[in-house]
Amino acid sequence: MKKSMKSAWITIIGAYRVWMRNALVFRKNIRVNLVPPFIEPLLYLGAIGFGIGAYITDIDGLPYVRFIAPAILAASVMNASFFECAYGTYVRMYYQKTFDAILATPITLKEVILGEILWGATRGLISALSISIILLILGLASPIGIILALPLSFLAGILFSGIAACFSSISPSIDTISYPATLFIAPMFLFSGTFFPLHLLPEAVQIFALLFLPLTHVVSLIRALLTETANPLWLINLLWIGVGIIVFSFLAIRLFERRLIV
Repeated sequence: MKKSMKSAWITIIGAYRVWMRNALVFRKNIRVNLVPPFIEPLLYLGAIGFGIGAYITDIDGLPYVRFIAPAILAASVMNASFFECAYGTYVRMYYQKTFDAILATPITLKEVILGEILWGATRGLISALSISIILLILGLASPIGIILALPLSFLAGILFSGIAACFSSISPSIDTISYPATLFIAPMFLFSGTFFPLHLLPEAVQIFALLFLPLTHVVSLIRALLTETANPLWLINLLWIGVGIIVFSFLAIRLFERRLIV
């Protein structure tokens, strides 16, 4: 028991050191890295929320801009986390040889991948925090809802980072990462209850979204928190995210071990 606890602490410390390495690199270019998370949501809110929203009275009793604001936050967490651990991880592994340098130290590959996933989740949290500030300024979310949504955003970031790490581990080249980005992330952005309620879709598509599109569960939870509305599927949403974190993180580690033969 003591030996397993000691091993777990060593893994946590190693993953933290990998996370810290990435954080220090991020800090060197912090001005450039922080600008996109502020601009992107403003474009969506302005063009879709206030633009198209001017022609829509309300959805499920909410002004359209309030309906899509939580979804934009959730989608930004997905994009930041996924692309950090898809392209970013691949670049650090293959082009920069960062993995080789880290593995020359006592840190193991498992700790490297866990550190990468946690860093991807941190990028998602940074994006969520940036958007939350905008939503609070525009009066599109309550402070309590934001406080509750931020930890959830970090968990969602772990989920999407784990998924991205799986794709990064099996991609033969950086160009092939565009396939999951185009065929998985883009459709999920459109059909996970982001711009319109999920119940408007055919029943088969609704079931598919609930079973296979993780953004559906993240949007459902964050929307309920930010709009202070009921969510009858909250337990299913949380279970999906929790199980997904465990499955995809474990799978990412195994796939990287197979690829790098460590």
